[in-house]
Amino acid sequence: MKVDWRTVGAFQENSYLVVDPVTRRAVLVDPGAEAEQLIEMVRASGATLDAIWLTHAHIDHIGAIAGVKRAWDVPIYLHPADQPLYERGAMQAAVYGLAFEQPPAPDHELAEGDVVSVGSLDFDVLHVPGHAPGHVAFVRQGCMLGGDLLFAGSIGRTDLPLSDPERMTESLERVAALPEETLVYPGHGPATSIGQERATNPFLTGVARVVRR
Repeated sequence: MKVDWRTVGAFQENSYLVVDPVTRRAVLVDPGAEAEQLIEMVRASGATLDAIWLTHAHIDHIGAIAGVKRAWDVPIYLHPADQPLYERGAMQAAVYGLAFEQPPAPDHELAEGDVVSVGSLDFDVLHVPGHAPGHVAFVRQGCMLGGDLLFAGSIGRTDLPLSDPERMTESLERVAALPEETLVYPGHGPATSIGQERATNPFLTGVARVVRR
């Protein structure tokens, strides 16, 4: 498996390109902004883009979908619990004064227990709400595309509309149980590992607690 990414937009969000080197098929995970950069990344890979997978629907993770879809009319995968956030993308962007093109409707619903594939690579879908109600992580042996659930040294915010601190705690406990060698590709900041976060992340060691509204 090959993973490439670009850090884009005002919120410095990581958009990932996952490529199966055997079949040369690819998926784009969380295309958040600057569609031109992401299109260039896909083209430079030489792979065929098959789909867009979304960990959740906050504006910094969906802002480039419309532009990417004009280049490749591929299906969009999203958990239905995040549909309200997705539909209000343009409204939320206006609050921050950001240019934003509302993306087209998702094509496929994600759910706990699903297996999604790119080429010969299979990923388990884990529903890990807290930061957002429909937040998911894409997990295969040794790798987690985790969106805004877990960062290097921190976690996603739980003081946003539709966030749920109690469910965030449950989701963190769940991913903390993954093998320690699991590499974590987060929505913001550098890559890390489950083992590193178990040892040093204050939200996993018990030093800090999830913020409750």
